[in-house]
Amino acid sequence: MAATLLRSDESFGRILAAYGGVLVAGSVVWGVVADGYRPDRWDVIGALVCLAGTAVIMCAPHGH
Repeated sequence: MAATLLRSDESFGRILAAYGGVLVAGSVVWGVVADGYRPDRWDVIGALVCLAGTAVIMCAPHGH
């Protein structure tokens, strides 16, 4: 049982990248919806860069 819990998943890095990109972009969206925050262009650009990085990591061919 313990060995099963400690075994790493080969796609763990891609899963973590997806969570990270969505967390950053989602935080900006949450600020707009819940707090009335008005993001400036740098907030939007930063969120888009995070999502683009997530797309590269998720969609790039991996030699498995």
